[in-house]
Amino acid sequence: MALVVVGVGGWLGYQRLVAASCSGELPLTLAASPEIAPALQAAADQWRTEGGSVGDTCVAVDITATDPVDVAAVVAGQHGVALAGVGQASGTAVAPDVWVPDSSTWLLRLSSLAPGFAPENNKSVARSPVVVAMPEPVAANLGWPNQQLTWTDLLQQITTGTQLRTGIVEPTRDAAGLSGLLALGEAAGEAGENAQQATTAALRTLATGRSALRDDLLARFPRSADPASIASSLSAAALSEEDVIEYNATQPPISLAALYLEPAPMSLDYPYALLPGADPAKSAAAANFFAVLGGVLFRDQLGAQGLRAPDGTWGTGFSAPQGAPSPAGTAQATVSPDGGGTAAGGLDPVVIDRTLATWTAVTLPARMLAVIDVSGSMLEPVPTANNASRADVTREAARRGLALFDDSWAVGLWIFSTELEGAQDWRELVPIAPLSSQRDALEDSLVEVVPKRNGNTGLYDTTLAGYLAVQEEWAAGRVNSVVIFTDGRNEDDNGLTREQLLAELADAADPQRPIQVIFVGIGDGVSQEELESITNTTGGGVFVTEDPANIGDILLKAIALRPTTVR
Repeated sequence: MALVVVGVGGWLGYQRLVAASCSGELPLTLAASPEIAPALQAAADQWRTEGGSVGDTCVAVDITATDPVDVAAVVAGQHGVALAGVGQASGTAVAPDVWVPDSSTWLLRLSSLAPGFAPENNKSVARSPVVVAMPEPVAANLGWPNQQLTWTDLLQQITTGTQLRTGIVEPTRDAAGLSGLLALGEAAGEAGENAQQATTAALRTLATGRSALRDDLLARFPRSADPASIASSLSAAALSEEDVIEYNATQPPISLAALYLEPAPMSLDYPYALLPGADPAKSAAAANFFAVLGGVLFRDQLGAQGLRAPDGTWGTGFSAPQGAPSPAGTAQATVSPDGGGTAAGGLDPVVIDRTLATWTAVTLPARMLAVIDVSGSMLEPVPTANNASRADVTREAARRGLALFDDSWAVGLWIFSTELEGAQDWRELVPIAPLSSQRDALEDSLVEVVPKRNGNTGLYDTTLAGYLAVQEEWAAGRVNSVVIFTDGRNEDDNGLTREQLLAELADAADPQRPIQVIFVGIGDGVSQEELESITNTTGGGVFVTEDPANIGDILLKAIALRPTTVR
């Protein structure tokens, strides 16, 4: 007892000594992914007891366990951008001084949209490889733990086999889900001429088993050792190694195997990001606390949380899954000082954006009217597409886009110029209806997308007519949209003026039946200001590419545009 009293008394005395040596206290707020927050808190507590300071000012690190998607929404809102699938932050949310998300992909996604977002440091403080989690009996049937599987092997099982019931956490909101999706997409891209077909098949299969929340997905793994339960439950999902360790620590009826597929997908790398706007004192405090995180003690604190050190090795207390290699995982994704960056293996924000746009296009049901410009300027050749015409590259992009949509989509097709049917600037080729009944008709109708020589661009009249047509048969539970492809400005002297169009659209708008108007601008003759004046009234977006050969990527982004809620 005497020893305890002396020990406690000494510690309290030390605390008073530290406090007495401080001229003040500097708060440093840090938001961390929940699984690493306990290790960071332990490190902050230890640093405080040892007199953590900047000069003679003590630093109080206030650590909050926060899902990365919530901080991403706050940061995106501050910079006036929106990340696909993330939505808007709550009105009371505030960005921290330091952010430790689970993956640098959050920083890459934000910096690609917001040039002013340039966090500092960004170095990894931990790592968790992304694995394919399977119930051990299912994994054993595939040769685990003795056989090394690849993502190509898994892709084949997903697209041609019937044994695996796959799942994924929504990849627009979950970094491990995104990493798995990127790895599958890379494997599908090696399928040669069948790459798009393989990609679409894999995404549609994953979409049937997706979960909005990681806990919901984990709850779908077998809850009983009964063979029937195993067969009917979730059998494969991309998760972090830490997820598997935490799940198995609960001693479930069937443990999960962690399969380390090759090539290794992008790991969760836990970057330490000092967000823009920090004053010099907080920048110094953040740097001093970061220095603490490179020691052996923090490595062991990570191990106790099921996390590895940044080099992929582990410390004391780490419960390695069976067959876990050391080191494991990939090098850290990086963000350059100017906000740009590339990730491990040559990955960059363009790849991430394209993958998420494809995922959104494949997985979310929609009701869409596609309207394609057939004015005379669409005959212009595109040098970067072997001199195919603008109409040719637009038709091909539409054909590829159509192949992504499953039969739950409802799609119609119009063309427009000026005076296509009497004084009317547009012509309906196929009415809006489910693809289950008219996919072939839509594909066949694309041959009728032929420019009218000397035809002008009746943009305003067509936009209003398309909006009203979609509104007339508006469908609940879907994204209702008009997607208009055009290479020019309104050139219809006999039609609506811009002011008249905006007034008509404002009168027609119904908040209970929202409709997105999305413009895909092709070439340098498009006025982004003109198009944005329309979408500011209706909702939607404007996507412009000066090189028509890039219309495929632009179309994916346009289709992926979704409101945060669907009525």
